[in-house]
Amino acid sequence: MNMTNKFGAFSLVAASALLSACSTFQSQPAAPEPTPAVVSTVTEAPPVVTAKMAAARQQLSQMVALQDRLYRVAGPLLINNADLCRNQARNLLGFTAKNKYSYSGEFVDAAQAVLNYGDRLEVASVLAGSGAARVGLRKGDVLVAADGKLLPVGTNAETEAAAVLGPLVGANRVLTLTIARGGSNQQLRVPVTRACAFKIDIGNSDNINAYSDGQRVMITRGMVNFAQSDDAIAYVLAKDIAHNVLGHAATTKQAYTIGSIIDNLVAVRPDLSMLIGTAGVKPMPQELDAAADNLSLYMVARAGYNVDGARAFWQRLATQYPATVLNGYTANHPSVAYRLSTIDKSVAAIRSKQSAKQPLVP
Repeated sequence: MNMTNKFGAFSLVAASALLSACSTFQSQPAAPEPTPAVVSTVTEAPPVVTAKMAAARQQLSQMVALQDRLYRVAGPLLINNADLCRNQARNLLGFTAKNKYSYSGEFVDAAQAVLNYGDRLEVASVLAGSGAARVGLRKGDVLVAADGKLLPVGTNAETEAAAVLGPLVGANRVLTLTIARGGSNQQLRVPVTRACAFKIDIGNSDNINAYSDGQRVMITRGMVNFAQSDDAIAYVLAKDIAHNVLGHAATTKQAYTIGSIIDNLVAVRPDLSMLIGTAGVKPMPQELDAAADNLSLYMVARAGYNVDGARAFWQRLATQYPATVLNGYTANHPSVAYRLSTIDKSVAAIRSKQSAKQPLVP
């Protein structure tokens, strides 16, 4: 039950009790007026929501909505391309979990008010197509235990739970998860999911960009708003997943630089001064960029998205945000003509293989 429903139920019960009391009072015969008495009442004031807290609640709500969308779009890309991810495929549970301590400062209040988070870990998102999704794990389910082991609560619950779940996922094909839902506990047999083991994050900034450091993919709020459609978001996510698979952050010796940008932008309140100028990011060499374009389009097709719009999307991005826009995508990936030529060839090859019912492997 969410907080709105709790307040709604409380109001209904209180109103019924009040009407009953009034009716009983009116049906009694008149009685002598009692001696006046001094009555002391204590009314608990509602919590004060400051402007800063209200802004934090709105900001967190928007970020969570964007993260949910990214996770939904990323699901088929990560799961359907496990065999293309080489050594980066892992057994995953297929969901994320958080509590109020996953945030800090006024965002602890926001997590409680907007997401109804408390001390216990709750499922924050479920990867589309995962074993967790297939057995009915839902956002908002409270995590109680895994294979009979109680899961931690409180300040360090996320980190401590990872230490409990990691070995279980690595050693088992199915995990027995005890959850609390609707006021009672229940058990779910959750199959582990083989998938590309890259973390997908939303970047809390309006620059039109995406980043990958070998382990993570981050797409900015500005890029999501520019892309608009799920297909277009898939093009961007797949491109950076491909850069990770191909080891390009290490090849270009930019893993540390890009990793620090991701660390900063995933914060609810990032330091946007880090995005002044080029932020230390060097342009991607055209051969590496084209190789990632080719692999990403196969990933997009295997995930069930439409590759036909890829060329138009990247062309539109380069036209509206050319390389002269520092800290934009084209500034970091400037070889537009070379990339578009590769995209044309890749799309033609994918269409041919689809028509011939051949495996979609680059």
